Amino acid sequence: MCGIVGYLGYRQAFPILINGLHRLEYRGYDSAGIALLNEQGLKIYKTHGKVAELEACVIDKDLNGTVGMGHTRWATHGEPTDINAHPHFSPSQKLAIIHNGIIENYKTLKEELLSHGYEFKSETDTEVIINLVEDIMRNEHVELVEAIRLALSQVIGAFAIVILSENDPDTMIAAKRGSPLVIGVGNDEFFVASDPSPLIEYTNKVVYLEDDEIAVMQKDKDLKIITIKNAKKTPYIQQLEMSLSQIEKGGYKHFMLKEIFEQPQSVRDSMRGRLSMSKQTISLGGIVEYENKLLTAPRIIMIGCGTSWHAGLVGEYLLEELARVPVEVEYASEFRYRNPILNENDIIIAISQSGETADTLAAVKLAKSKGALPLGICNVVGSSIARETIAGSYTHAGPEIGVASTKAFTAQLTILTMLSLMLGYKKGVIPKSRFIQYLHDLDEIPDKMKLTLDKTNETIKSIAEQFKTSKNFLYLGRGFSYPVALEGALKLKEISYIHAEGYPAAEMKHGPIALIDENMPVVFIAPQSIIYDKTVSNIEEVKARKGKIISIISEGDNTVKQLSDYYIEIPKTQEFLSPLLATLPLQLLAYHMAVLRGCNVDQPRNLAKSVTVE
Repeated sequence: MCGIVGYLGYRQAFPILINGLHRLEYRGYDSAGIALLNEQGLKIYKTHGKVAELEACVIDKDLNGTVGMGHTRWATHGEPTDINAHPHFSPSQKLAIIHNGIIENYKTLKEELLSHGYEFKSETDTEVIINLVEDIMRNEHVELVEAIRLALSQVIGAFAIVILSENDPDTMIAAKRGSPLVIGVGNDEFFVASDPSPLIEYTNKVVYLEDDEIAVMQKDKDLKIITIKNAKKTPYIQQLEMSLSQIEKGGYKHFMLKEIFEQPQSVRDSMRGRLSMSKQTISLGGIVEYENKLLTAPRIIMIGCGTSWHAGLVGEYLLEELARVPVEVEYASEFRYRNPILNENDIIIAISQSGETADTLAAVKLAKSKGALPLGICNVVGSSIARETIAGSYTHAGPEIGVASTKAFTAQLTILTMLSLMLGYKKGVIPKSRFIQYLHDLDEIPDKMKLTLDKTNETIKSIAEQFKTSKNFLYLGRGFSYPVALEGALKLKEISYIHAEGYPAAEMKHGPIALIDENMPVVFIAPQSIIYDKTVSNIEEVKARKGKIISIISEGDNTVKQLSDYYIEIPKTQEFLSPLLATLPLQLLAYHMAVLRGCNVDQPRNLAKSVTVE
């Protein structure tokens, strides 16, 4: 979950590293540090806190050097302290390392190194790697690259690392297993980072490292890649599809707010080239080869974590309703540690914004080992899950910098909706006339999203003002609105630090109703649906106990409006499309609550964007 960045070339490294760390800070912000190589040797500057704290503490330091690396940390082993911050020196202080991941056998390796007389200054698992590399160089009398290869062959766990050596000042070495790493190839310069965002203003040529690959970058030489088993690989250079404007705030106060308001466009982008109104078709090119398997699958299993799991729950409703396919939805973190019953006819759909979520990636590998067909829905091109799955669809939502996912969620729902409609039509579940109507309704969603955002933002801000001191929230919904309730509660928890729970509205009577009094705000997701009357009954039950009712309703709904203390209207649409609209006010509510409470919206405490560790 940490962010790493490196540079080797002809420019001054420090500005590139600091800029890169700011862009990667969403991956972790417990501490930050840099290492620079110049004629005076290898220097490390680091501190607990955010990148801004690092900038403040290096004002009077020697920052010259055209080779360097930086790190922003999400703590796993060891508290966020100056000592535990990366980079880490080897005992000789001739080598330095930065690391993203978890070394599972670090205690065993550490005990062995302690027996050899090595001392450890930090509580991290990372320091073990660099000490092991130096130990191998000393005892085996091998060069740096070979020592790294031999060291990593002993390491169990996940890692993306970059290593610099004072004795090899024109060299930067990177390696990965399980954690993301991308190499930027420029003219007489190299970049390395956890994701492409630090690279895009310098080069659009990138190489995505595969697991157990080591990249050797040297001045005035071509990129060299070897495997941990010492096999040579030819670098596969790809064109980076990302623009600088996509990762800047564009006048918004926070990335999260920008990304909320980008959703009409990101949903449209998810449909582009797939939904054709003129041809009256849906075509998902990434899975076209596997359409027959999808059409005949006895069941589909969706796996994900957090918001992506909520998208899977909506997907379950969509596929079962529109395509009549049995669907199961699993937390990837639980699925991978069970002994699930899978066979070659089962289809796994892995959902992940980053494409790097460790549990989801492991679940995909498990499914493959049991013969199931793994498909992916990811946002990040070239990500690990995208490469591990057999086929799938990119969401094309663009970079999502805010830690709390917003536009990635609605983009995932869009892909799942198109998949469900396509399968339903081809299976004969949806007649042609209704299919055409559904295409039209889906095509209208981006415009309705924009209308929702423009009309409701100020209303939601005033509602947030009324409840900014609340300690608890309850979110309730039925049918398609139930996963939306879960997602709304999650957003509030993530960024405002208010305890919130999402429940099926009918389950309220089985426990949560005991919590309801005049101080309890209850958010009802209540657009028009086939079970609308049941939801109205649940609202009346809350009202009878003096709960404060905030409702998300369809335009023109006077019944729930009159029962509510506060209401937010969304445009009418098909019930199965309502999550795409109802989600938006809940995102805005969480955002405004967090702002009013003085929370760090884009970098909420204890969280990171991409959970690349178990």
